[in-house]
Amino acid sequence: MILYPAIDLKDGQCVRVVRGDLGQATVFNADPADQARTWAAQGFHWLHVVDLNGAVEGRAVNASAVEAILHAVSVPVQLGGGVRAMGDIERWIEAGVSRVILGTVAVREPEVVRAAARRFPEQIAVSVDVRAGKVAVQGWTEDSNLDAIAVARRFEDAGVSALIITDIDRDGTTLGFDVEAFGEIADRVTIPVIAAGGLASVDDIVRLKARAGVPIAGAVLGRALYNGAIAPADALQVAA
Repeated sequence: MILYPAIDLKDGQCVRVVRGDLGQATVFNADPADQARTWAAQGFHWLHVVDLNGAVEGRAVNASAVEAILHAVSVPVQLGGGVRAMGDIERWIEAGVSRVILGTVAVREPEVVRAAARRFPEQIAVSVDVRAGKVAVQGWTEDSNLDAIAVARRFEDAGVSALIITDIDRDGTTLGFDVEAFGEIADRVTIPVIAAGGLASVDDIVRLKARAGVPIAGAVLGRALYNGAIAPADALQVAA
């Protein structure tokens, strides 16, 4: 299982928010590149970077912070937030992003995702952000009428490298993973699933790995990592 420490960007800073509410952001590092170096030095093999402002506005807002992260570390970076068109995808991959995450466009223009996955094999992921059973879009400010399975199944055999399933109702709360919810999706699609939203302790990683059924491919680590509830070495050992 791959662990992805999250670097969420708001106004050029590394923050954590609760359930996507940008009005309640806690700044953990004013220098996102420094935070990236820290997680890489701790032994993490990937970084999960999200432009929160960009997700709401539909365009890259924290591009300079992302570029600084890409220059600061050699570990692969997956990036989401505000990526809506093929040109955006191209620019980020050319800049050094290893995997581009598409969310809103996966709901509204799925053909863009399929075309991107054909053009950039193994470098496109789909973000499926779930609130009260339905997929949210536009930086979680709008709801769709689709459930997670419906969105995920659009991309079976499309070449998408991963589905990042976020439990919005738990995101940033450290209430613990809803392991069965993630597992249900993993069991019903062939695309690898990365779990996000609510991670509270190393025990959540243990439970993810122990569940019966299709293995969960990865987990995003957020507030619990930043506040010290999870020690990087312990998490990495369990994941391995």
